[in-house]
Amino acid sequence: MKKITPLLFLTLLGTLALTSCKKVDDPLVPREQSPVLVYIEDAPYQSGFSGEPTVLYSLSTPVTLRARILELDKTNLLDYKKGIDSIPVPNLKIAVMLRNGTSLGDATTDAKGRITLTKTWAELGVSAVKAGSSVSLSWTGTYKDITFTRLSKVQAR
Repeated sequence: MKKITPLLFLTLLGTLALTSCKKVDDPLVPREQSPVLVYIEDAPYQSGFSGEPTVLYSLSTPVTLRARILELDKTNLLDYKKGIDSIPVPNLKIAVMLRNGTSLGDATTDAKGRITLTKTWAELGVSAVKAGSSVSLSWTGTYKDITFTRLSKVQAR
């Protein structure tokens, strides 16, 4: 009897542990991988792909917002001689906005996947431009039924 009681207790404890488990939903916001790569042109070396790139512009000239939209073809991912291919996405509508929701305009990518918008500092919401003034932007579009947004900044030098 002394040997059966601990065995029975362990069996009961194991059964309770296995039956009390349940799946819990992830508390974080679900995310989808962007279907395209939005490369902010004129950003310092390497920062166009990571984080939030900041492009520096002169105080006296208009700001030319430029980006390149690429689709990553991963069919040759495991072939080190070929690798991933970046394919320009033509005729894709991109909305460029200030982070407060003010639209700066829409642009459509050309055959090389490039878009360009030229704005003055006043149009960007900076009335008294001085060195260090910055504006936060978002580039938003939809490709293959997936909406994506790329964040960037422009700063006066």
